[in-house]
Amino acid sequence: MTWGEITDETLAAAASMIGKPLRRSRMQWIETTTRDAIRHFAWGQGDDNPLWVDRDYAAASPAGSLIAPPCILYAVDSTIVAPKLAGVQWIYAGTEWTWFDHIRVDDTFRIEAEMTKQEEKSGRRFSRWVLQTGKVRYFTADDALVATAVGHCARTPRVGHEGASNAGPVESQRYTAAEIDDIERQVLSEPRRGAKPLYWEDVEVGAAIPPVIKGPLTITDIIAWYSATQGSLPYGGAHGDALRYRRRHDDYHINPETGAKDAAGRGHLETETARDVGMGGAYDVGPQRISWAQHMLCNWMGDHGFLHKLNASVRRPNLVGDTIWWRGTVDEKREVGAVKLVDITVEARNQNDKVSAFGTAVVALPSRADGPVPLPLQPDE
Repeated sequence: MTWGEITDETLAAAASMIGKPLRRSRMQWIETTTRDAIRHFAWGQGDDNPLWVDRDYAAASPAGSLIAPPCILYAVDSTIVAPKLAGVQWIYAGTEWTWFDHIRVDDTFRIEAEMTKQEEKSGRRFSRWVLQTGKVRYFTADDALVATAVGHCARTPRVGHEGASNAGPVESQRYTAAEIDDIERQVLSEPRRGAKPLYWEDVEVGAAIPPVIKGPLTITDIIAWYSATQGSLPYGGAHGDALRYRRRHDDYHINPETGAKDAAGRGHLETETARDVGMGGAYDVGPQRISWAQHMLCNWMGDHGFLHKLNASVRRPNLVGDTIWWRGTVDEKREVGAVKLVDITVEARNQNDKVSAFGTAVVALPSRADGPVPLPLQPDE
């Protein structure tokens, strides 16, 4: 039996997909960044930046029109590249984003995607697992390359299969009323630079990026993300559509209460299924957490800045009840031709001060000497 198993044969079948164009029909929720799609994405991550939601404000900004949060491209293509290995769990591990221009209202996208690498690994949680890496390119209708994403997806055995994690249940975090009040105060006091330019010359190495706080995480927060970015598509859809997907891909989870086939993705919403895949309890979606880092960086850089790169790795489950603080530190300032760049380290920690995610970012800023950010930036690939 190979269903749900990581074997030499199933690994070889998956590796045969390296370098081949991939069908993405189940990884795309939207094709066009309409006003509604932009607004729904902003709501889905709790970001009320007027650049995304206020047409009059955005028209007066350097962008000249409504633009989308950069991570809305997760809704255009999920960046999940995880072919073959039927019945083996997907766990999102991180994204290396590069953006070259704003994502504007009513942009329509064409996608190119391929798997670029597959690595066999072992560790404390899983004795044998696989890291699959793929690259997605996002082109507008006039063939302009707006962004690239290198997505990393861990493929791990589920309970009942060799090498599965033996992680037990994790108790939900319990907060006092005073702790909840403090978290809410921090959320509501997040600073946003807005229309006042942040000039490259004024940024100091070692400066702290004001944090963005997300939590305590609820099932509603996760559903809001799904509604804005993917619905049930990566898990096959619903009813007959889901049945046809499962027959074609042989990928499903058995609901122990009903005996019916279902998507293992319901582990994001259901504690028992989450424990079956070694997560300890219901947990967030990896791209959801990464988008919160984008929220923080856009708050800091203001309307005149441009988020060029975000490379974020997800390293531990963010369970329902957890609270995340995304923070950043300026590491370096540099110039590449006419472009003034700031290199930043970013890190997410939970209420127990455990590192939840980490990475780096590159922000382009206007210059007092040289003027605005010269968009579009040129691809470096």
